[in-house]
Amino acid sequence: MKGFFNRLLRIDLSREKVSVEPISDSILQSYLGGKGLGSYLLLKENPSHVDPFSAKNHLIFTLGPLADTPFYGSSRYAVFTKSPQTGIYSESYSGGKITLSMSRTGYDAIIIEGKSNHPVFLEISDEDVVFHKASELWGKETYEAEEKILKKVGDKGAGALVIGPAGENLVKFAVIESEHWRSLGRAGIGAVMGSKKLKGIVFHGNKRRDLADPSSLKRLAQEFKKRVENHPIVANYKKYGTPMLVSIMNTIGAFPTRYWSQGKLNGWESISAESLLEHCDVSPKACPHCFMACGNISKVKQGRHRGLRIMGPEYETIYAFGGLCMVKSIEDIIYLNDLCDRLGMDTITAGNLVAFAIEASEGGKIKERLSYGDVDGIAEILTKIAYRKGLGRILSEGVRSAAEVWGMEDKAIHVKGLEPAGFDPRVLKGMGLAYATSDRGACHLRATFYKSELSGQIDPQQIKGKAKLFVDYEDKMTLFDLLILCRFYRDLITWKDLQEIINSTCNLSLKEKELKTIASNVINLARHFNQREGLTKRDDKLPGRFFREVLQENQKTFRPEDLGVMLKEYYQLRGWG
Repeated sequence: MKGFFNRLLRIDLSREKVSVEPISDSILQSYLGGKGLGSYLLLKENPSHVDPFSAKNHLIFTLGPLADTPFYGSSRYAVFTKSPQTGIYSESYSGGKITLSMSRTGYDAIIIEGKSNHPVFLEISDEDVVFHKASELWGKETYEAEEKILKKVGDKGAGALVIGPAGENLVKFAVIESEHWRSLGRAGIGAVMGSKKLKGIVFHGNKRRDLADPSSLKRLAQEFKKRVENHPIVANYKKYGTPMLVSIMNTIGAFPTRYWSQGKLNGWESISAESLLEHCDVSPKACPHCFMACGNISKVKQGRHRGLRIMGPEYETIYAFGGLCMVKSIEDIIYLNDLCDRLGMDTITAGNLVAFAIEASEGGKIKERLSYGDVDGIAEILTKIAYRKGLGRILSEGVRSAAEVWGMEDKAIHVKGLEPAGFDPRVLKGMGLAYATSDRGACHLRATFYKSELSGQIDPQQIKGKAKLFVDYEDKMTLFDLLILCRFYRDLITWKDLQEIINSTCNLSLKEKELKTIASNVINLARHFNQREGLTKRDDKLPGRFFREVLQENQKTFRPEDLGVMLKEYYQLRGWG
């Protein structure tokens, strides 16, 4: 099929065996690539109720038909598995140059199964797969491991992804890192790699996908850029990146603070986008085929972290450490961000867990004395988590498990075992629906509905009728994940654009209604996977604190019956009985 290689690479780590299998046109026409192909394969390949750390839990990498093409926002790839943190469906996406390297190996999907009995890294090219011993890399932090792997392979066009000590030690929210600062794998995909003794993967090759009409796609890309490159959205992302949300969220009182007990951080200005620009040398960095350049490279100018350089910090990291843990220095947040990247841990979950541990300390649930805003104390906890030492052993299992150990289930904030992002649903009601229904737990990215509520497209407090707009956004964002396109282009790429892009790439002439049907079918695949693992509608819920506790900044709360109304409308629109 045009736009695809129609090839799947299967790698068995237990036997060090490799096979190449065809992917039929009918499967690709039904699900396209990315999330569609990944969800189909995960449901097909994984036995039900498999232990996430079992050899039978599959790790599946997929690309979309737009990978390594000239359309903007297309340098993205995806990974799927069963989560060790939540025990359900897990998906994650990232971007960067590695997407080109991955695509040029000539596969639409790569399935990794089994377990090695010793540390390895894989070298996947368009010619073969090489199993490299990686004992000397085991225990290395992510930056060093990635550099050593790339040096050993020696191909300048290669891209690598690796895990850090957190993944090796099976921390249940360990992530995968590439290009030093790009993270993917919320809910513990890095730990699944660690369970397989897979330290990293390097990709290189020269294959290029056969597009239906390359000149048409190039023309569409040029016209699209001309139409939107001067849009305020582009300018704001290029200058401020996602930290621009710090000001917005504090202003409306929806910035989760002091472990979800407040909606505004006093002194938030010191961790805002403006503060980042003041205290750091910041330069925009873009993925290939992107003019958004949202990935700011920040270098600390002064103080004890002087010279420290990272990509970011993103809004979610600022909320997790700055809001929940009340760290009021952007330089200190950069330091904690860097530590998590080196260790290979998700910053959203890490920040939530540290704040939860501080609550446990203040409530006398644990003997350790922990304090909000104590940067060095927070760094020490993060290191203990990565190496599963002391208090870190309990926290490494995630907040749901820690809450059970400490008898704090009524305090813990999570949905299906995954902590929410930095958008309080007591203010942004649609985000409550998003958290409750997301296929991987409390995720903000499946519909990015905070954008609709913050922009005034729909009243944040509206309940009735909200699910309809939410479904429209979820369908569109799911289609983005099939192709795979960057979220930050969501308000710039129209349904008409998507139709033309797919026609030029895949030679599929599809109406908007047909595209929404494909998206809906993929959402149903993920839902079916979770149902097979034992989830029911009763699991589509929010933490009780959102209903019990009123935000003092704006007197906002969430009524259970309001969530019930939105869920009922959502199920009807999705056709879920």
